[in-house]
Amino acid sequence: MSGRTAYARAGVDVEAGDRAVELMRERLAVARGDLLGGIGAFGAVLSLPENVRNPVLVTATDGAGTKTEIARRLGRLDTIGQDVVAMCADDVVCHGAQPTYFLDYLAVGRIDPERVADIVGGVGQACESIGCALVGGETAEHPGLMADDAFDVAGFCIGFVERDELLDGSNAMAGDVVVGLASSGLHANGFSLVRRLLDDGRLALGEELLTPTAIYAPAVLDLVATLRSSGVRVGGLSHITGGGLPANLPRPLPESLGVRVDSGSWPVPPIFGQISRAAEIDWPEMRATFNCGIGFAVIVQEEAAEATADILAGHGMEAWLIGEVRPTDELGGQRYLEA
Repeated sequence: MSGRTAYARAGVDVEAGDRAVELMRERLAVARGDLLGGIGAFGAVLSLPENVRNPVLVTATDGAGTKTEIARRLGRLDTIGQDVVAMCADDVVCHGAQPTYFLDYLAVGRIDPERVADIVGGVGQACESIGCALVGGETAEHPGLMADDAFDVAGFCIGFVERDELLDGSNAMAGDVVVGLASSGLHANGFSLVRRLLDDGRLALGEELLTPTAIYAPAVLDLVATLRSSGVRVGGLSHITGGGLPANLPRPLPESLGVRVDSGSWPVPPIFGQISRAAEIDWPEMRATFNCGIGFAVIVQEEAAEATADILAGHGMEAWLIGEVRPTDELGGQRYLEA
């Protein structure tokens, strides 16, 4: 018995993996001139961007969490890749960096070439939409550990920014305002609660749950560049992910500063009300679990609030003035306070 046959009997289909790779190559334009080693090497050999004189490298890794189970149940695998790219790329953007390179990791119970190609194809399309190169990845088959149609997907993003343009929280000042950008829905957080509500019959399974996470990178980078060219100070950027608004809005600020938020200053999409009622949890807890309609936030000088919203509107993004930066001693020692 050949080693390959024995491996197949153990549950690993090498031939299916090869077919999946071929399908991915057909669907993805992953190679760029700065991928020096070519696709298929042991590692991605990359060059530094030529337009960055004194580069700082910014990295982030994340996944789509248990939103993958919703995708599996609905049989919709073409959108989950955007969730992974958004979760990683928009973390990188919070430091002012341009997402440049991306790698993905996909674990499956059994390799189905079409399903694998759908998932990774979604990653590639999302990368292409923001000018980020998908330069490599891994598809792992886990027979016996995962159900045949189960999967998990994660990503790793590398970005670059000029050292003197790095956003590290040091620019923020008391009196700055917080401009919140509309989310596209649940994004990729809070799905363990959502799945429990589905399993208990308290929430209906629908396509709305799979609305892809918005990718803010292009709009935010243009916003930062435009404001800086006008002499406007950008205090910080915040991606609203796990922990919701209380955990993420203060993250770009120094410890001495916090955020006072007007929780009624933006429209909350109906899906969050449905979850609140189904789970019987109040809005402060909702905002500590979900984005509740705010997927990203920009901290800027007060006088630039209107210009910020106008620039974002030019990118088709709704935005609202949702809060203000204050010293923590004015917030009762807290870094997040709802007004």
